Amino acid sequence: MIRVLIVDDHELLRAGLRSRLEGESDIAVVGEADSAEQAVVVARALQPDLILLDLLLPRKSGYDVIPELAEVAPQAKVLVVSSQAAPSSVRRALSAGAAGSLPKRSPAGELVAAIRLVASGAGYVEPDLGAQLIVPNGSPALEPLSERERDILHLLALGYTNQEIGKKLFISVRTVDTHRAHIMRKLKLETRAELVMFALANGVIGPNAD
Repeated sequence: MIRVLIVDDHELLRAGLRSRLEGESDIAVVGEADSAEQAVVVARALQPDLILLDLLLPRKSGYDVIPELAEVAPQAKVLVVSSQAAPSSVRRALSAGAAGSLPKRSPAGELVAAIRLVASGAGYVEPDLGAQLIVPNGSPALEPLSERERDILHLLALGYTNQEIGKKLFISVRTVDTHRAHIMRKLKLETRAELVMFALANGVIGPNAD
């Protein structure tokens, strides 16, 4: 069961998120908070698996509270769900430690899929949004990777599944799995969240895009 904490200063929006998740047998909303300060208190008490976090909060922003949440609930993953969906906002949230980002306008099905991915240790950025983060220039850190591996790294960082990558690149899922294993080994990465942060830091979905 994925235990979720919802952090948003609008009661109606919290209720909307809760209603979207009702009926999912593997997801349970265990708490709510309407501010960054309350989020820290509730996260410490409940130790959720995943925190749905708005960025626009009173007094202290969602960006600023992400590191605090990591301290009080180190096992919890943070999935930003916010109207702040500009590439610069997403980059800032990921740099602060969020594992993923999703606009509030996203359909319920995508929200549920993103929750499951992030809870499993993967990173997630909405594909349309992730595409805006792409920068063309490479990084020396990417030199160990082949061109195909760079393509797959890019798609993984954008949140595509192995199956989706296989379809986009016209290769088998097994081939994607093999390339992914090579990428993780060459870059000395262990989780998809680390992969997303590497991609952000090295210009795959990096800080030079607007």
